[in-house]
Amino acid sequence: MRHLRLGWWSMLAFVTLGIGLEALHALKSAAYLGVGNETRRFMWTLAHAHGVGLSLVQLGFGVTVRTLLPPLTPLLRRAGHLLTWGSLFVPLGFFLGGLTLHGGDPGIGVVLVPPGAVAIWLAVLHTAQTVHRLR
Repeated sequence: MRHLRLGWWSMLAFVTLGIGLEALHALKSAAYLGVGNETRRFMWTLAHAHGVGLSLVQLGFGVTVRTLLPPLTPLLRRAGHLLTWGSLFVPLGFFLGGLTLHGGDPGIGVVLVPPGAVAIWLAVLHTAQTVHRLR
């Protein structure tokens, strides 16, 4: 149930972020659309897109876990924890990377993205292995 809750609440948060980005665009915000802010716009768009996508993955994982109950294996539990951390680190890293810019480079927050990506990859691997073993 945790993944279903997290999936729906994070979907709400990232859809709201998308609406905010559209509002910045509509208002022609220089902080978002200015010539020197392409990196910010790219980072925040990546945060929104990855956040929405990973929210859907959380929902799919939640449904998968509920379908597999009761054989909730340690591998599947680990996958759930990895997916949760990855779903937080990747969009947060992109968003924080866009807060402060260094020339054309993103801010230090972007360092959260690679460990988040590895966590998601491992979560998908563990889930695929568990589902593959089902008969």
